[in-house]
Amino acid sequence: MVAITTKQRVEEQRQAQSIPEDLPFREFFRRYFDEGANPEQPEPRQALGSGFVISQDGYIVTNNHVVENAAEIHVVFGEQNIVPAKLVGRDTSSDIAVLKVDPQPNMAVAAWGNSETAEPGSWVIAIGSPYGLGGTVTVGVVSARSRDIHSGPYDDYIQTDAAINRGNSGGPLFDASGEVIGVNTAIFSPVGANIGIGFAIPSRTAQSVVDQLIRTGHVERGYIGLRLQEITPAIAQALNRPDEKGALVASVEPGGPAEKAGMRTGDIITQLGEQPIESVRDLSRAVAGIKPGTQTRLTVVRNKATQEVMITVGLRPDEQASKTSGQQGPETEGKRLGVTLAPVDDAVRQRLGANAQGVFVQRVEPNSPADESGIRQGDLIVSANDHEVAQASDVAKEWNRAQKEKRPILLRIKRGDQYLFVAVPA
Repeated sequence: MVAITTKQRVEEQRQAQSIPEDLPFREFFRRYFDEGANPEQPEPRQALGSGFVISQDGYIVTNNHVVENAAEIHVVFGEQNIVPAKLVGRDTSSDIAVLKVDPQPNMAVAAWGNSETAEPGSWVIAIGSPYGLGGTVTVGVVSARSRDIHSGPYDDYIQTDAAINRGNSGGPLFDASGEVIGVNTAIFSPVGANIGIGFAIPSRTAQSVVDQLIRTGHVERGYIGLRLQEITPAIAQALNRPDEKGALVASVEPGGPAEKAGMRTGDIITQLGEQPIESVRDLSRAVAGIKPGTQTRLTVVRNKATQEVMITVGLRPDEQASKTSGQQGPETEGKRLGVTLAPVDDAVRQRLGANAQGVFVQRVEPNSPADESGIRQGDLIVSANDHEVAQASDVAKEWNRAQKEKRPILLRIKRGDQYLFVAVPA
């Protein structure tokens, strides 16, 4: 385990201020890296988190929120050995980041384990740097698996009661054999400190993201172009289904991989390859884990008959734009707008409503133009300068145009059940 210190580009607000009071499951969004300096001190602000070395080459895994907006990153080995680190890549959707340092003498390297073998009740060990105290070991058990805490579209957390606090973000969660089965990421706490409910990204997800970041600097996720909805008991009864398992196709996106493969509205997807699909969440996560360009098989029920459809998985449109621009936010040139956006996929649509259209605000950078204009995490941007938006690049296009024309960008947003306009100075 290593400690990670950063100097931020901007001063962060207090955690409670940066999370909207009316955001569902607000407590789950409490991240727990040490905020260090008094919030009223001038920038740069120092932050502290944790991480772990995964290769003798000096690659280190941590959380994206530990290093996001960092102007400088340093890794602390032991008590005194502080070395500068380079950001290799980061992924906001999974909250994973990879750093690189020059190899250090006697550098302990952690090995990935299999998070699928972690069952409720099995022993786990969390190591981190809570409150800047250095390497601290806590022990607990796996409380549950596949937790959806509504922090992102691919939530699949391991829940543990091993004590974790501020400063543990990015630290490893080991199984009893000493292998990393998770990356400590979030806690549930009304008071901001450990109450025995913590969450770690499973190694199955983290390792795949880390490998892609090291190899290419970005993450590619699969996309098939379907709008899905859960099968409720009433829908199951109406369709004469024996249970509520599967994902119901509400609509097929024009020109997408699913339309090209012949998928139809009303199809019920029950299997992807050899993996059973019991819910929309199962399908969303499974598709995201497939490399774009891969051909796979969907098992569907259509008109009460089961059939198989071969489909070539595409690249998510927002990640295609990110790959092209080399950025994870929507900005492509000039001053940053200061938001991290995500498409309204099925996981997000379940929380915002079946008719939700636009792009979802995952994060707002403190003191950015968006923050100062009142944009909040959890907002849904439905239009920019009277143009409907469907992906981050649509907002980027209008933001860049506003900067060139030296005028504000006018965003129409949905917040809860209310629609309002927000003008953000360019």
